[in-house]
Amino acid sequence: MVKLVTTHRTGLSRFLTTTAVCALLSPVTAMAQDSGGGDSAPYEDVVIVVGTAGGKGVNRFDASFAVSSFDASDLEKIQPKSTADLLKSVPGIWAESSGGVAGANIYVRGLPSDGDAPFVSFALNGSPLFGFNTLSFLEGSTLFRIDDTIQSVEALRGGPNAVFAKGEPGATINFRLREGGDSFQGRAKYTTSDYNLHRFDAYASGPLADDLYYMIGGYIQRSPGIRDAEFVSEKGQQFTVQLTKFFDDGKVNVYSRITDDHGQWYLPFNLANAGIDAGTFSQLGNATRQRRIQIGLDDDTGVVDLGVFDFGDGRGWNGQVSGANLEFDFGDGFTLRNNVNYLSGDANTLGFVSAGAAVPATALTTPDGEGNRIVDGPVRTAGGQTLGAGDFVQTYGHWVVLKDIEHFSNDLSLSRTFGDHDVTAGYYTSTFSADDWWSIGNPVAVHNIANGDLLDGVTPADIAAAGGDAGFRFGLASAGDAQVNAVYIADSWQVADRLRLDAGFRYENIEIDYTLDTGPGFPDGTRDKAVSIEENEISWTVAADFEVSDVLGTFVRFSDGFAFPHFDNIREDKTGVFDIQQLEGGLKYSGEYLSAFATVFRNTNDSFSSVVGGAEPATTFETEAIGIELDGVVTVGAFSTAVTATFQNAEITAADDGALVDNRVQRQPEWQFRVSPDYTIDFGDGGTATLYGTATFVGDRYGNNANTVDLPSYEKFDLGVLVNFDSGLFFQVHGDNLTDSDGITEGDPRSPTAPNGRPILGTSVKFTVGYDF
Repeated sequence: MVKLVTTHRTGLSRFLTTTAVCALLSPVTAMAQDSGGGDSAPYEDVVIVVGTAGGKGVNRFDASFAVSSFDASDLEKIQPKSTADLLKSVPGIWAESSGGVAGANIYVRGLPSDGDAPFVSFALNGSPLFGFNTLSFLEGSTLFRIDDTIQSVEALRGGPNAVFAKGEPGATINFRLREGGDSFQGRAKYTTSDYNLHRFDAYASGPLADDLYYMIGGYIQRSPGIRDAEFVSEKGQQFTVQLTKFFDDGKVNVYSRITDDHGQWYLPFNLANAGIDAGTFSQLGNATRQRRIQIGLDDDTGVVDLGVFDFGDGRGWNGQVSGANLEFDFGDGFTLRNNVNYLSGDANTLGFVSAGAAVPATALTTPDGEGNRIVDGPVRTAGGQTLGAGDFVQTYGHWVVLKDIEHFSNDLSLSRTFGDHDVTAGYYTSTFSADDWWSIGNPVAVHNIANGDLLDGVTPADIAAAGGDAGFRFGLASAGDAQVNAVYIADSWQVADRLRLDAGFRYENIEIDYTLDTGPGFPDGTRDKAVSIEENEISWTVAADFEVSDVLGTFVRFSDGFAFPHFDNIREDKTGVFDIQQLEGGLKYSGEYLSAFATVFRNTNDSFSSVVGGAEPATTFETEAIGIELDGVVTVGAFSTAVTATFQNAEITAADDGALVDNRVQRQPEWQFRVSPDYTIDFGDGGTATLYGTATFVGDRYGNNANTVDLPSYEKFDLGVLVNFDSGLFFQVHGDNLTDSDGITEGDPRSPTAPNGRPILGTSVKFTVGYDF
């Protein structure tokens, strides 16, 4: 078995000491999230939109499904480093957000995945951002950036996901924008850090005319990143506007958001090199930032066409999303709702990717039994440095993925109350496309140190001869288009004062057209695939919700959902529909001092096909996951203590390869939990100071379905202080990963036997000063 460890670990005494500190200082980032209204908001005070027919909303305590909610004050304390990083606070979700501002791997309730986020849908104001959750080099969190224009975030797992909106059977993450009100208000703040971050955020809202309100805001930020690449590798700016108009019988929201934000793609690297700082290492640097890449071949002359790419651009999103939400009451119990959304832009990836294991530089020059050496003379870098004992060399590749995407969706629904029945019928449609150009692999030989130089006269083939990897070259051009049409109907029947039955049904049709051209490092101009497919599926859900008392409730629900194949599935000849069945039950309590929520779940599925970068033979298998999600918060005066936990057993129950049966599903921990106390000091007329932090504990995982790559358990500790003055002035100091934990979130899916891995980011501290008006 390969066990991935880093070169230094936190000692037991250090762990116990820090745990004791964090037990006293930690944020309410768990149950307060599920309560959705900050530190003390009870369930019944929070309206949840996600998971309801047409987005009509339901009180949190009345929901017959598992949902977490974060408001702006929660986000202020969590301080997520990316959109995916926020999801670490959601029970039932395992988020590997160590890849940077984009390009995360997100898993839900043990559902199988090769990576990315195939069962997580991201939405804005109730409308999905894109038609597929995942494509190669694209997952939904890449398309969204969190800033102060966000009013709240909702995270629904399982439940009615399979019926409403885009019919997501896993998890739906819905972001709700702030709305303007009768008074002018806003915020401006500046943030810097110990890694030279410079970021300015602002928003403002207020009235424009009678019953017409506005909200505008955004940010601009620059940073070399915690993994310093010797240049400003994280750049971003965003602008958002929303107008809200109230009528006597309804309301309309119109919004638009423009984003241009990208950052270095952090990738697995050599953990065997004792000279590497696992928390800050970046192989990419000035010496490897730019590369001329073959982009074509002239058919007449055979001349190679080259393009120069800047790999400092990393992964990110340059595009816009615009839409509108309409809700009108037509009397006689009828309510019409419509959510429309349009997204377009570029989600490109430029990465410097390891290939195989690093090898000692001396392995290239040590004579074999016949006196032969792989290279003559000493190993030198392009800059003239001579390498010797203790130096490693490795093959890396410049990967270019250009992805142009577009998406339009509309969700129209009509609701009416018939006695004890609240019935909704809806029609959902979407069209979306992705045009890709890839040139991946493109290997070069490098000195394996932070920002290491290219090697002089050493090729990837030389490194392969010494026990490393020679790399590869592969390219493609593809175009995919899809059209979805779905109808759904739902009924919420109040059987008795304390008993409600909920049921929903969805019929969906998809048509996909896809063309593909591949080549040895670049598209070669020949068509490899031209496919048109059409599929029809039905999903449904039924639930019972019972209020035991005014503060105690319970529910049980069964859902049957599916996932259609996406464009890259078709490229890999995996055109089957993936079916998911989920049974879950919940217990919810909302009292004066204690709020708690527990959900038990069981899901099964069939015919998942797995292959990652050629690292393992493709195999088809089925899985079963059984687990429990816990979160609760105790609030006594100014002191709160919160806990969020997930315990699950996800196993392969059947497979083409019988050796995989009874193995754990790859990359997901059997347990994870967060301990989050919070204490606020009131200065009277002067303001308040809140001491907070988070202690996170994660169980071990396996990096592959064969369970031969062990990813050890780890812990992480964050602390902070937020001071608010009555004048509106505030400042915040936030320390992340203060014990410099090297917890590994993944091995190397492209080279599973190599001692490569991707740890979490090292210690960092941010400083913020701002003004609320």
